[in-house]
Amino acid sequence: MNAAVRAIVRVAISEGCEPYGIIDGYQGLVEGGDNIRPFAWNDVRGYLNIGGTSIGTARCKEFRERQGRLDAAYNLVERGIDSLVVIGGDGSLTGADILRDEWPGLIEELHKAGRITSEHLERHRHLTIVGLVGSIDNDMAGTDITIGAISCLHRICEAVDSIASTATSHSRAFVVEVMGRHCGWLALMAGIAIGADFLFVPERPPPKDWEDVICKTLVENRRMGKRKLIVIVAEGAIDSDLNPIKPDHIKDVLTTKAGLDTRVTTLGHIQRGGVPAAFDRATMQGVEAVRAVLHSTPNTPSPMIGINANKITSRPLMEAVKQTHQVAEAIEKKDFEQAMNLRDSEFATSHAAYEAITLSSSLPQTQSDEGLRIGIMHVGAPAAGLSAATRAAVRFSIKQGHRPFAIYNGFRGLMRGEVKEFGWMDVDGWQVRGGSELGTNRFQPDDDFGLVAYQMQRFNLQALMIIGGFEAYTALHALQQQRPHYPAFCIPMIHLPATLSNNVPGTDYSLGCDTAMNVIVESCDRIKQSATASRRRVFVVEVQGGECGYLATMAGLAAGATCVYTPEDGISLARIQSDVQHLIRLYSLRGNKGRQGTIVLRTEAASSTYTTNVLADIFKEEAHNLFDARTAILGHLQQGGTPSPLDRIRATNLAVRCIDWLARMAREETPAHSPYAVYTTSEASAAVVGTRSSHVVCTPITQLWATDTDCAHRRAIHQWWRPVNKLVRVFAKYGIVEAHEEKAGASCLSTAQAVEDVAEDLFVEEHDPSEIRESELENRGWSR
Repeated sequence: MNAAVRAIVRVAISEGCEPYGIIDGYQGLVEGGDNIRPFAWNDVRGYLNIGGTSIGTARCKEFRERQGRLDAAYNLVERGIDSLVVIGGDGSLTGADILRDEWPGLIEELHKAGRITSEHLERHRHLTIVGLVGSIDNDMAGTDITIGAISCLHRICEAVDSIASTATSHSRAFVVEVMGRHCGWLALMAGIAIGADFLFVPERPPPKDWEDVICKTLVENRRMGKRKLIVIVAEGAIDSDLNPIKPDHIKDVLTTKAGLDTRVTTLGHIQRGGVPAAFDRATMQGVEAVRAVLHSTPNTPSPMIGINANKITSRPLMEAVKQTHQVAEAIEKKDFEQAMNLRDSEFATSHAAYEAITLSSSLPQTQSDEGLRIGIMHVGAPAAGLSAATRAAVRFSIKQGHRPFAIYNGFRGLMRGEVKEFGWMDVDGWQVRGGSELGTNRFQPDDDFGLVAYQMQRFNLQALMIIGGFEAYTALHALQQQRPHYPAFCIPMIHLPATLSNNVPGTDYSLGCDTAMNVIVESCDRIKQSATASRRRVFVVEVQGGECGYLATMAGLAAGATCVYTPEDGISLARIQSDVQHLIRLYSLRGNKGRQGTIVLRTEAASSTYTTNVLADIFKEEAHNLFDARTAILGHLQQGGTPSPLDRIRATNLAVRCIDWLARMAREETPAHSPYAVYTTSEASAAVVGTRSSHVVCTPITQLWATDTDCAHRRAIHQWWRPVNKLVRVFAKYGIVEAHEEKAGASCLSTAQAVEDVAEDLFVEEHDPSEIRESELENRGWSR
């Protein structure tokens, strides 16, 4: 919520509006007074990495009554406020819409009572309402994700990953209750991300004999060698008769019927706290909220700002609230299929993926007649999610009657025959492992196609799944081009993009980029803390990404960077000069004598001339001791660590889709008269799987290569995130001068007052200003 507040305040100021913060929600709105405060640019400094809400939130009984809303209306009019942005759940947003509906009557009543003047009445005939959805449950219809849900999922996965250590050590079963009274999104996504053995969500109750089913499932998992058994249950979980299913009851069932040593953990409000995840720093929603205010008319329905298909969207607020309530109504009527359909499309897809890779009552004992021998390999640099995708692919293959073969160490390993058939337990626990359990490298088979084809024929591979970055992309294209020469390549082949650079055509997000983003943002939070302690310090932080500036741009927005340098835009002397002058202005303003540290992000390949060290040296030299400059190169930190929940979930969903696609291509594209069990030369049978908008698509690589591949720079031609770079400059205060700055005479550095301020800032900590010698001023380019 704090990131959204920061965005709203700063964009409002940049648009010439006057923002106010209302303390403690509707309670502060009803009470008025100091609870409604004007906010300046610096009032929201540091909000990005603070959990919860710094302006507070509170339940308010008075606002539910007309008299309370009448007092709220008076307080708004008194302050000259004509627009209200509300961040909250469906209850808060419904209350806001009620206030708007009653507004004409409320201000007429205030006028008749003499509490407001006729001038106030005319000026405030209309109230604009805009809603942002802040809810960890992710239960609002009309948006794919709500503010807070991803951070909450991070807390759950961190906790359960820790619980798993105890469960493994003592060979125990754990029943973990997570939040979600009316929505099972958190439980479902946590179940996928941590590899839960059983799952309870309100939208899809278990079968009537669930006690026997869960005991049989967990006992079977234990028999196969699993030492840790995890059951995830949403706090609102129910059976098919709408009876609550509680963790303690599940524990008793597992203890008495299955003989398992079982413990219960209720995570509670720990899920609501902590530093926001990079994805959750709701900057773009805040930007859209201000735009919605500025474009609103008296006849425009109150909008709700959400995210759909990876884009910021706006839809009628009450329409979304109504659809949200329909889910609860469907559950009450025991129409669980309808409840699933009313959730966003990802919910049903993810639930199907979870069931597809979770051990049920039995596994296929033999390969089916249509079963494939599927090779799975990693190619390119390490990235979080490689192993999670492999786990999902292996298990879904086995469930579908296929035989998965792990290829170790990329194409080099394939040429050496390092191929092994994998079983169900061979990938147990891989969803939480970073790096590559199979081993990966950037080697390309350009001059060794014959040996690659020989080994593929030797192991009779009938389908190939390549997980990796741009090297995997180019390798797949090369294999597809060699089909006329090598029949071994005439099989379905698919590439699942996994690279922190997020530079592969055909997808909006690659596996690993979310984990790297969180590492960068967390590192920048710590670096900024260090810089703030030193008061006047600029850190130039180098991030990975190759020739693609995705990480620097998106992390710059989430971490509050002042400047971002990317390969797409390059670095010029004029740009550096402009940024130096901007930094001097920021550090010389009167209100910034205790200014926080500043972060500048630079993609590693942004310029071969203006390196990270060169930039820092230029900043330091041109600052004339107004501020210091240091460097931080994050390097391979970005490639390691435990995969983020988003990367685990994406890995699972995309891997299941890959195996399903390979089987379909083998079936549909092999000619009936072919002497081979699997044989295809069609362009459609060599593809890249990816998330485009909110849909998972498999695009032929020949199509992507011809229309969306910049081979020289190893990136896609069309990059959806490029416009975000402009927002970074807005939030860094480029070209924005607040009224109090103009009054202070600091809007122009050439004024004598500004120079005096700078001189004071330079020396006040070391000297009495009256004792500063001329030589000291001259050395820094200033005169008395």
